[in-house]
Amino acid sequence: GIERIKHFTEEVGGHAEFRQIGYLFLINNPADWEEYQRSVALQRSLGVRTELLTPEEAGRFVPGTRTDDLLGATYGPEDGHVDPYGIALGYLNRARALGARLLRATPATGIRVENGRATAVETPDGAIFCDVVVNAAGSWAGEVGALAGLDIPVRPYRRCVFMTEPFAQIPGPVPLTIDVGTGFYLRKEQQNVLFGQSNPAEPPSHNLQLDWDWFDTVLENGLARFPILERAGLAEKLCWAGSYEITPDHMPILGRHPDLANYVDASGFSGHGIMHSPATGMLMAEEILDGRAHSINIDELRITRFVAQKLAYERNIV
Repeated sequence: GIERIKHFTEEVGGHAEFRQIGYLFLINNPADWEEYQRSVALQRSLGVRTELLTPEEAGRFVPGTRTDDLLGATYGPEDGHVDPYGIALGYLNRARALGARLLRATPATGIRVENGRATAVETPDGAIFCDVVVNAAGSWAGEVGALAGLDIPVRPYRRCVFMTEPFAQIPGPVPLTIDVGTGFYLRKEQQNVLFGQSNPAEPPSHNLQLDWDWFDTVLENGLARFPILERAGLAEKLCWAGSYEITPDHMPILGRHPDLANYVDASGFSGHGIMHSPATGMLMAEEILDGRAHSINIDELRITRFVAQKLAYERNIV
């Protein structure tokens, strides 16, 4: 993913705005620390540059970070963030250049199924007949699957993102930093500080209103780890809410569905979709054109894992 994003402009067109600010996990629980050390060993074996930091080393990124209860941290210096809109627009323009069409304001209202195959997608403007249906509907993937009579275990969960006013007392760049014990995270966004924390008790919904009641918990946990945030003002007009597309094991669902031969899933990325998008596009092209994805074995990510209960839970989402 990183290599494709680095070369996005020359390979696809458009601007990914990739900024390698790093990725930092702060860990204060012995069980978590053991798990993260195993993850670092695996990442290193795969050629990923990852570092184990002492609490003191981890505290250097944000002035005044509380480190007295930390056991350590993991740091990916080559990780970073991108402009999702720029990436989506780049892929869209490239697809159009190759003959694809985007139908705006055209919701899918049904999927025709005949003899074990999807034959058309129904819309208010008429049917779109097709050889293959790809469900890449994000947080609406469960609803789209239901149009074909399929149970796709992807549900929408609200995520609220908050932003400070410009705050020079935390100089940039600052890695995306996650306090594993609470789930609180922050990073610099230009001169501001972006931060948030998911609410594990919130039920699934397409609610996109900011949860100001939950903000109190977010702020309490943020100040406990980063007391300097108390000096920052909140830029309410820059805060927003969106949806994650969550699966039961927080892993994506990829590939053909066993009950519908020409239906393909590419959904349920649980907050990691932009990271996985270059690889996912390649793998789904293989799945459709060659009959099976082959650059990477995706069998453990197929929907059949939920029937077999062969789940590998991903905990590193915010």
